[in-house]
Amino acid sequence: MAWAFSPKVITANDLRAGDVVYLTHTDQWSRDLAQADILYDDPSAQARLQLASQHSSLIVGAYLVDVDPGPTGPEPRHLREEFRRKGPSNYFHGKQESAENV
Repeated sequence: MAWAFSPKVITANDLRAGDVVYLTHTDQWSRDLAQADILYDDPSAQARLQLASQHSSLIVGAYLVDVDPGPTGPEPRHLREEFRRKGPSNYFHGKQESAENV
């Protein structure tokens, strides 16, 4: 049985601020998951991940995340990534200071 590739985005942490960031289609880093470039095949995903990993002066810990394409952009398929998208969960700071992220 062949393995079916699920859509993915590339995420990492901003090296200076520590915020979760996502690679856009223009090879920039955004704190907004809606701007992330969705990758639909494994060769493209691996090539983009290798490129992203070269941004070591900007980010740390780049990896692929499973997503579902949605009407406003990609949506994480796993709870861990939903937590990362919203920011730290111990008290309201960073992204959680904004009511739209709570």
